Formats: sequence, structure tokens, C-alpha cells
Amino acid sequence: MLQKFIALTAMGALLASTPVSAQLTIYPAKGQSVEQQQIDEGECYAWAKGQSGYDPMQASQYAASGQQRLGGERIGGAARGAAGGAAIGAIAGDAGKGAAIGAVSGTMLGGVRQRQKRASNDQAAAQQQQHFQRAYAACFEGRGYTLK
Repeated sequence: MLQKFIALTAMGALLASTPVSAQLTIYPAKGQSVEQQQIDEGECYAWAKGQSGYDPMQASQYAASGQQRLGGERIGGAARGAAGGAAIGAIAGDAGKGAAIGAVSGTMLGGVRQRQKRASNDQAAAQQQQHFQRAYAACFEGRGYTLK
């Protein structure tokens, strides 16, 4: 029991520096002790994480994994554009010039696709974070705390 208390107390201290605690003011409306509030913070954090599939402690990891998946749109666009431009240029009599024009166009299109994917990933992460925050708040309210 003491080990669980120590672990939850440590988690409560970590939570104090997370974006979740920074966005909520939690008042123990039923006279809960500081120790009980720390235990509830740890348990509500774990519950909200399970409900939402989002962990604010790993938020930078979510952003990094999203960025890693965005790498090849410009290169792929350039390659596809060059191939298409070369084919069109060959018909017109200058495959090299057509490939160059196609590569530039493809790079620009790849950049547009990359920005669209980034915006979509950012929106999905924001929705997950909001779901986590709602679940976290609901858990506290269910335990008799007032939230602002």
C-alpha cells in the first residue's frame, strides 16, 4: 500500500507540470486531503488515458511520430512530375525540359499534400487531447471535486 501511495504521489508531482493540470483548477469540494487528491490525480490520469488513447506525458512523441510520416511527399511529387513531364516532353521533342518542368510542378504539389497531411495530423492530435481533458475532468467531478 505504501509503495502504491509513493508511486501515485510521484505521478501527482509529475502531473502538476503537465498541460492537463495547468489548464484545470481542481478544488476538493468534499474536503479531500492533499494525499487523496494526488491519488485521485493518478487514477484519473490513467482512466482518461485509457478512455482517450492519448497520453499528455507523451505529447512530444505524438508530434514527432506525425512528422516522421510526412517526409516523402515533395520527393515523390518531384519523381512523379519528372516522369510525367519527360513523357510529355518526349512527345513535344525535348524530354529533358519536360522532365524539369514536371519535377518543379510535382515538388510544389507534393508540398501542398505535405501541408494538408500535417494539418490533418494536428487536428487529430488536438481532438485526442480534448477527449483526454474531458475524461480527466469527468473523473474528478465523479469523485466530488469542483473544476474550473
